[in-house]
Amino acid sequence: MPVHNEGPSIERTLEEWQAELSVAIDLRFLIAEDGSTDDTKEVLRRLEKRLPMHLDIAAGRRGYGHALKAALLAAETDYVLTCDSDGQIDPRDFWSVWAVREQYDLIVGWRVRRADHWFRKLMSGSFKLYHRLLFRTELHDPSCNLMLMKREVAERIVPRLGRLVEGFQWELTARATQARLKIGEVRLSHRPRASGGSAVFQPARVPGIAYRNVAALLKVYLDRSS
Repeated sequence: MPVHNEGPSIERTLEEWQAELSVAIDLRFLIAEDGSTDDTKEVLRRLEKRLPMHLDIAAGRRGYGHALKAALLAAETDYVLTCDSDGQIDPRDFWSVWAVREQYDLIVGWRVRRADHWFRKLMSGSFKLYHRLLFRTELHDPSCNLMLMKREVAERIVPRLGRLVEGFQWELTARATQARLKIGEVRLSHRPRASGGSAVFQPARVPGIAYRNVAALLKVYLDRSS
């Protein structure tokens, strides 16, 4: 989980995941804190004392993609699950993903009724068409932050990621498609954010993000022979 300014809700989010998964899964949280300016760091240091956690705290912002990449590269288990820390993913949906883990190299969530602002859904829908045009993928939700992968997939794909700092999952699914990995998709419920708003998709930043991601995804496409 990448974490930035989730102080009011991160304890509840982690405890919810711990309570749901620990009954059957030996899990460890890999938390990549990303230069929070609220009390997130203090909350995480307290939680580190009682939850199974590897905590990576950054002095300043490194960006969503770089934070998530750091967490993935720290994984030591056979399977690695990614999820945002905003509480929008229901941990109970994990079991549907886990049930098909042996059938695929990478499993991507599909937020069927996405609880985001209409403008963000419009952006994602438009970018999905571009993603499909370049990579011929039929994924319904290639930017879903919940993904389960085998560790060897993370070791193979993640070091190459970094062109789409604000679109990490778009690049990961693109690279996985290029590598001809077997990708599965599982429907998920989707909830409103536990607190606050998106740190990435602020209105004033949207034009710049759109331009950078369109250009970066094209570069990923052109990297296919490397």
